[in-house]
Amino acid sequence: MASSSNRSVHLDCSVETIDPRDDSMMAVDTNEEDWHRMHDIVFTNGQVLEYIGLGLTILDVGFAQARHPLNTTFHYFEIQIIDPGENCYIAIGLTQKDYPKNRHPGWDKGSIAYHADDGKIFIGSGVGEDFGPRCHKGDILGCGISFRNDPAYMNDFSDIASEDSVNWSDDSPSSSDNESNDVMNGEPKSRPVEVFFTRNGSIIGVRRVEMPSSGFYPSIGMLSTNEKVRVALRPLTG
Repeated sequence: MASSSNRSVHLDCSVETIDPRDDSMMAVDTNEEDWHRMHDIVFTNGQVLEYIGLGLTILDVGFAQARHPLNTTFHYFEIQIIDPGENCYIAIGLTQKDYPKNRHPGWDKGSIAYHADDGKIFIGSGVGEDFGPRCHKGDILGCGISFRNDPAYMNDFSDIASEDSVNWSDDSPSSSDNESNDVMNGEPKSRPVEVFFTRNGSIIGVRRVEMPSSGFYPSIGMLSTNEKVRVALRPLTG
């Protein structure tokens, strides 16, 4: 998959360029009850997630997953790096509902994430691809979904999205019979979406993936001591 295009693009979700030093842009409706699954991460000071794991090996990943998946009205969230810790092993992305709690977002099937330490994107694999810049203290990172099948979100994302799509087969119907069964059982099916990432209000790039039937949940990963991020699940910029 090729790295992201440098072309600028107008977003219907209106992600605006902001000053990363302006904390007021992050001071919005987010609290501990918004987070359903947390492992080696604690919620402090109102909106701050702090890593409390050992940070010694990849088995020490800290993970936080929001209670609700993104949808057409809640389609974008942000974090600000308050403290990069020892190595800035911080990831922002989306995961399926039952994603392993000791794995970085992006490493396993049913997930996609941008990693701050190396600027790579991980899409259901432990091997990342060059995607954007490395990130540092004060940077604001965002992640959102363009629901391309919804008219309100039909925009020019397709101009910069990769032609390759990622389909996690276990979450997608494999035959017309399965599709019929899903409809009769009232179970949601997977759907193609375009996931975009931002840094300090500017688009980094977009990847087209198949959203799991459970939906895509805002997720954050950390892996080195003293890492802290301020999170906004419904930011003023999204």
